Amino acid sequence: MDCKRALQEAEGNVDTAIEILRKKGQKIAAKRGDNAIGEGVILAKTNAEKNCGVLIALNCETDFVAKNDAFVSFVDSIADVALSDSPADLEALKALTLPGSGISIAEEITNQMGRLGERLELSRFEQVSEPCVVAYIHPGNRLSTLVGFNSCVGDEAARDVAMQAAAMAPIALNESCLKQSDIDTEIEIGRDLAIQEGKPAEMADKIAQGRLKKWYKEVTLVNQVFIKDSKKSVAAYVKEAGGNDCEVIAFHRVALS
Repeated sequence: MDCKRALQEAEGNVDTAIEILRKKGQKIAAKRGDNAIGEGVILAKTNAEKNCGVLIALNCETDFVAKNDAFVSFVDSIADVALSDSPADLEALKALTLPGSGISIAEEITNQMGRLGERLELSRFEQVSEPCVVAYIHPGNRLSTLVGFNSCVGDEAARDVAMQAAAMAPIALNESCLKQSDIDTEIEIGRDLAIQEGKPAEMADKIAQGRLKKWYKEVTLVNQVFIKDSKKSVAAYVKEAGGNDCEVIAFHRVALS
């Protein structure tokens, strides 16, 4: 009906009607600029060679839109462009052109706002290029992960690690990837707890370091206990599956809150 009204307003001129619809999308974008966008679609996918992968998050206002097949397909088309063009960052991705549209991804998102009547935002773009890359999309398209390995680890093992990242929500790959401020906070908390438990002050620092190592096992992917075998870490499982030199090199996890 929007298309019909635009054509009537444009007196049958298709190009003018398209411009009318685009302006309508811009007006809706401005009008709904402060609306919450807690819903959306998060997709991850790899190329045929499985040596490059991307993760895309397009947010919207309602789950009604997020569950629409056409909306999911639109996000998937953005991921395809990201895979083929390897943009440097999110802004570079927005500037790329969707095949057959002749306009940028950013402009098409604005157009989609006009059609859907909701605020949309392309909020995340991550990519991984390694000898072996796996993508995992949790059912419902609200959570996806992307994991890169330095060598082939096998499809089953790669998927296991991607699912581990999804289920256990690590915040970093390993200790060196953690923020020093977060490490310092954990040490301080561990020391304070030890003192509160009545431990001597001279032992508090040692106890805090022990608790820090336990924390590493909770929040870093490679040090986490492997969910399918509690006797080994993720790093040990990867080496067992892909060889002693095989390691997880990178990962991204994006989820709707």
